[in-house]
Amino acid sequence: MEIIPLPAFRDNYIWALRAGRHAVVVDPGDAGPALTWLTETGLDLDAILVTHHHADHVAGIQALLAAYPAPVYGPADEAIPGRTHPVGEGSRITLPGLGLTLETMAVPGHTLGHLAYYAPGLVLCGDTLFSAGCGRLFEGTPAQLHGSLNRLAALPGDTAVYCTHEYTLANLAFARLAEPHNPERDAWATRCEALRRDNRPTLPTTIERERRINPFLRTGETQIAQVLASRLGRPPEDALACFAALREWKNQA
Repeated sequence: MEIIPLPAFRDNYIWALRAGRHAVVVDPGDAGPALTWLTETGLDLDAILVTHHHADHVAGIQALLAAYPAPVYGPADEAIPGRTHPVGEGSRITLPGLGLTLETMAVPGHTLGHLAYYAPGLVLCGDTLFSAGCGRLFEGTPAQLHGSLNRLAALPGDTAVYCTHEYTLANLAFARLAEPHNPERDAWATRCEALRRDNRPTLPTTIERERRINPFLRTGETQIAQVLASRLGRPPEDALACFAALREWKNQA
């Protein structure tokens, strides 16, 4: 199976999964890139997967369905256009054409019904976890998003992380502020800068890499707590307070 990024808008990726003549697309906010790719490859669209209801993830669904009628899997608790299969925590989605079974994980915070789709070796996590960053809190609480990130961080380290925005360089710049001394993070930044100069994606990342470089997964680190204490005038009470302060700081950065 191949997983291919289809760039959309300014910095979105629609992830396309293919095996043989079968394809699945994830979060098609813009139908154009997916329609072009399907036409050029001549593949059959087996399904559409949706992580959450924001327009840049769902606005292309109806146009795709007009050309390629297919089941649409999406969060049961959110308004997803064209959804035929409401799914939630622990749902299993079998995609025979890809030889793949995905399990859904509830990861609220960015939105209340946000889902991730997991199979051994990969997670399609929408706007919850980014390389060196995380999604904004549009609907959930800091505790919800912190819990969702911890849940993703507990996946096997070699899990490839397919998030849906090319935010990596901006996230790395903030990560340098939050944790000034992190050589592994700086090495990843050098690699990502080279990728972007060549107009190549920085994604996927891996869970293990994110544990080592992503400040939002490192809220127990002394250095980050010290930086926040200097900024706030007091030390954060615990890892959740550290996370909330980081997220608020990032909102303003």
